Amino acid sequence: MADAAGRLTALAEQALGVPVPLRIRAWDGSETGPPDAPTLVVRHRRALRRLLWKPGELGLVRAWVAGELDVDGDLYEALDRLSGLVWDRPAEEGGASPRRLLGIARDPETYRLAREALALAGPGLPPPPPPEEVRRRSGVLHSPIRDRQAISHHYNVGNDFYELVLGPSMVYSCAYWEGPDATLEDAQRAKLDLICRKLELRPGQRLLDVGCGWGSMVLHAAEHYGVRATGVTLSTEQASHARKRVADAGLADRIEIRVQDYRAVDDGPYDAISSIGMAEHVGRERYRQYAGVLYGLLRPGGRLLNHQIGRRPWADEEAYHVDEFIDRYVFPDGELAPVGSTVSRLEEAGLEVRDVEAIREHYALTLRQWVANLEAHWPEAVRLAGAGRARVWRLYMAASALSFEQNRIGVNQVLAVRPDKDGGSGMPRTRADWLGPGRQA
Repeated sequence: MADAAGRLTALAEQALGVPVPLRIRAWDGSETGPPDAPTLVVRHRRALRRLLWKPGELGLVRAWVAGELDVDGDLYEALDRLSGLVWDRPAEEGGASPRRLLGIARDPETYRLAREALALAGPGLPPPPPPEEVRRRSGVLHSPIRDRQAISHHYNVGNDFYELVLGPSMVYSCAYWEGPDATLEDAQRAKLDLICRKLELRPGQRLLDVGCGWGSMVLHAAEHYGVRATGVTLSTEQASHARKRVADAGLADRIEIRVQDYRAVDDGPYDAISSIGMAEHVGRERYRQYAGVLYGLLRPGGRLLNHQIGRRPWADEEAYHVDEFIDRYVFPDGELAPVGSTVSRLEEAGLEVRDVEAIREHYALTLRQWVANLEAHWPEAVRLAGAGRARVWRLYMAASALSFEQNRIGVNQVLAVRPDKDGGSGMPRTRADWLGPGRQA
């Protein structure tokens, strides 16, 4: 089975109609392709069996998670070259259009290459998916029970693993990079403080943090702005860690952490609500409910800061589907919406949107820092979460960084207010009041 790399490259180029932009190294030691390009390492021919039985992204991802595929060289460059080859090319330029695929299927050369691919892959059924893949789900989509299952898959990986990736701040959302010399910790503090200022938090106010994570937002708001804060999460591991941080900070009399669905919160009204990186789990069918619940929990004049990843609009929104890799390995049942849809749903609930700030480039910087943290602590990450889970996170974060840089997805802070009965917002006329220096309690 000499020169497996050459045979793999020939098959790929026949299917795609263009040269493969990566160097290929196969399990037999053979290599081919541009010498200055990152190398796609096919460690075992099981990877080819996965692709033959599940062509496309899911087959590639399963092989990556299982350790049968790897990249030698710059992972970002490798992903960028692959995305430009397969996902970004219009059909008229040789992309995988239905007409082109039909033509390939009818070409006698295709049969020859298919037979060769089967010979390279070896006999047998496809390997089972890696154990990190979500396959069985129960309950109605975005019901409290199913949401709890999805959150458990994503967040109950282990607090120690997350601390390796996120750093001491334990903030799992886009940081706010205010200067060229800022560290990740600086940028996360700046983000939390910006949210506090946009909400115009003051001593004695009540803050609800929906999807509170490991408690960083409520800790910052209570310590620096004097509020009484409630954080809710569906993750028991997050809640346990957050409660310890609150106790260690001596703030247990001003902060409560609950394992609770936001739909079950019934002790409003609150003066302010923050929702940071949580609304991506809500789903478009439930977003009106989400917006209505938060509206009902705010007092008149109370503010909402909704920090949420958004996607580009589709020409046919009904055709939107969740990326298979993200859905099966990272955020089960997660959904992204265009920012315009988010604004509309919030206003339909009765809120008035007062400000939208796009911080897409900030998230690319944040993700690259998280990837660097993971790579710097790779042996420990593998020990804590397992090799498959660590590989999921490395691929997910690197690919996401590129998506933010290339404007495939974005992230927006939407500031809204619940007007009083006369339509008053209580908001300042300009941004200056809440974009100035942070206030200390």
